[in-house]
Amino acid sequence: MNVLFIGLGSIAKRHIQNLKTLIDTGANITVLRSGNGKTLSEDIQGKIKCICTSKEELAASYDAVFVTNPTALHYGTLAQYLPLSDCFFIEKPVFVTGEEDISCFSNNKTFYVAAPLRYCNVIQWLRKNVDFSTVHSVRAISSSYLPDWRPGTDYRDTYSAHKDMGGGVSIDLIHEWDYISYLLGFPDRVHNMIAQKSNLEIDSDDIAVYIAEYADKLVEIHLDYFGRKTIRRLEIIAEDDTIIADLVTQCITWLSSGKVLDLSEDRDSYQKKELQHFLDIVDGKCASDNGIEEACRVLRIARGVE
Repeated sequence: MNVLFIGLGSIAKRHIQNLKTLIDTGANITVLRSGNGKTLSEDIQGKIKCICTSKEELAASYDAVFVTNPTALHYGTLAQYLPLSDCFFIEKPVFVTGEEDISCFSNNKTFYVAAPLRYCNVIQWLRKNVDFSTVHSVRAISSSYLPDWRPGTDYRDTYSAHKDMGGGVSIDLIHEWDYISYLLGFPDRVHNMIAQKSNLEIDSDDIAVYIAEYADKLVEIHLDYFGRKTIRRLEIIAEDDTIIADLVTQCITWLSSGKVLDLSEDRDSYQKKELQHFLDIVDGKCASDNGIEEACRVLRIARGVE
């Protein structure tokens, strides 16, 4: 399998490690990078067949292309490299606004937009076992401290800190809107407040709060960059109990009955499950279930324009 990665940041390196674990010698990996990145570790370098710095060095076609460069470059990258493959994996968020013209991508190509939290044990258990028709209220929170996100890197230099690079908590933490739409479908309407309220040295939004209305329930979502203690959980208030699904501890707790379900796994576990799903899409075993159109709608909701 011949695979091209466009961009070689931390998420691309993780995908390369996991891809080689899944198909080992079956993956011939080429990387296209600007040439301005950090020196690669021997471990990563050993998993890459070829590193290119220009389009002219690339092969005529690949079985799959991973778009893992900065968000602001995704749209132009897809448009430029569309002829190189029939299957594209696009790192989240798909684009910057969700209002980009996607008509040029509506041909016979297959697109899958990353949504890794869908594949974690907690979200999968909720999807398979909770009857959401008995749920009247859902609250989701993702709160963490941006300067702690990337050890050894000044947060002020990352895309997260800059709106024009696709940064901002409303887009960066789009996972919450993705798994909410995965579990509940899309809301009828959404109210939001998206702002910058902390002392972080950034020009992107650092807090986003939403209230979404469904026919039979309300959903509240809170996202921020400045919480000093990492919190990521989903509170499901149903008729018979209140369920706390904690994505940090990876436990589900029923407050009334006291039941606790431990679904612990490491991050690579659900990242690999998502990669395997994409490989199945490439092999024609299943259809893409998170294409550009759906991902753009999630992005518009997250940005507060739908």
